[in-house]
Amino acid sequence: MSKHHTHATHADIAKRLKRANGHLSSVIAMIEDGKPCTDIAQQLQAVEKAVLQAKRTLIQDHIDHCLDEAVTGLGDTSVVADFKAITKYL
Repeated sequence: MSKHHTHATHADIAKRLKRANGHLSSVIAMIEDGKPCTDIAQQLQAVEKAVLQAKRTLIQDHIDHCLDEAVTGLGDTSVVADFKAITKYL
């Protein structure tokens, strides 16, 4: 099992996800209330972007703090640099 750890960005990520959760609840209410599909789609896009950004932030933070430390002892930072580059496209 992995040990529990917290990074500086975790509080921001949690706040972003709580906001997305609130928006998602609103989307559900919009569907139940029969709101126009274009309005619902727009709100779903906002929720999707918020979750995607939270994921990107979490992955980048993990790479910056955890994987760098793991590779530092090996002296091969090119693997981490490549991984960092590709994760920007997530």
